[in-house]
Amino acid sequence: MFHSISEPILKRMQYLEHIDGKDRDDGTPRLQRLRQITPDTGKFLALLAACAPEGEYLEIGTSAGYSTLWLAMACKMLERFITTFEVLPEKAKLAHETFQVAQMEGVIRLVEGDARQYLSQYQNIAFCFLDAEKEVYGECYEAVIPRMVKGGLLVADNAIDFQETLKPMLDRALTDERVDALIVPIGKGELVCRKV
Repeated sequence: MFHSISEPILKRMQYLEHIDGKDRDDGTPRLQRLRQITPDTGKFLALLAACAPEGEYLEIGTSAGYSTLWLAMACKMLERFITTFEVLPEKAKLAHETFQVAQMEGVIRLVEGDARQYLSQYQNIAFCFLDAEKEVYGECYEAVIPRMVKGGLLVADNAIDFQETLKPMLDRALTDERVDALIVPIGKGELVCRKV
């Protein structure tokens, strides 16, 4: 998977990494920044997604589609699809451009809107990456976990750098008997939950 990343995906990833780095350095307001995952986190997600059981693949919080590309590579390899949700129209527009330029539109379904309004429509979730506004993490977690297949994976970003803000949700996940969970110190910290 990592040894055969297509040129269009690689170029788009590099482009988005450049914009993300610039946004962080020049003081671009937080909501306007891409706020995307690190490349090593992308590889970690792709590996996990490639090992997930059969079922729906979801991403909550698309931004410009950087993390989606990592997940979509795993989905393409498995002949599956990923549905990604983005609430901000300007980010959804950029993500659509990303998927088009990277030639991954056939693997990705982009839904413009609040994922919380759609999650009840999914019943066999095999993989979910949660990287939205931190105040919705708890609600999304409670909506996704009951709808996951046995062995399904939920990964939530920012589990270390936003640990205080996410503490209620993290504490819930780490003591939730429906999942085995731990926090992995990669990137900004990833909460990884496996449905038992």
